[in-house]
Amino acid sequence: MATDKPMTASSFWNDLFQWGLYKKTQGKITRQVTLGALLVLFAVAAWRLHEHLTGAEWFAGARFAVPAVILVIGTWFSFRVVNVPRFADFLIAVEAEMNKVSWPSKGELYRSSFVVIFVLFALSAVLFGFDIFWKFLFQLIGVLAPPSGGGSS
Repeated sequence: MATDKPMTASSFWNDLFQWGLYKKTQGKITRQVTLGALLVLFAVAAWRLHEHLTGAEWFAGARFAVPAVILVIGTWFSFRVVNVPRFADFLIAVEAEMNKVSWPSKGELYRSSFVVIFVLFALSAVLFGFDIFWKFLFQLIGVLAPPSGGGSS
């Protein structure tokens, strides 16, 4: 990393307007997932913009044209950003590290999940008990007023 030159705004834009794929055989999964997440982001933005423009008094084509342009530009930007060399190298390194992870088996996952859920419920019950105890004690010594009698007359 010491030999990497700092990325400037002009080099970012130059990388963004390149046509080639950067290291196209490496980091495929993380790059595809990142691309998919960015595409979903732009698709939701275009859809919400379309809904917002539906009630506007613009000419009828704007409510379809403007979100479509946003979607096309977002698709191009998403595709290009996962091929910017510094970001692509980061995604390649992420995939390499993910391949080193030892994932739990299905049985270990179920057992661990059961333990976590059981401990959460047990702690909830203990905290509820503490709450009841302290409320009773504080009402007994007069720090808290006892609950009122209920309905109105």
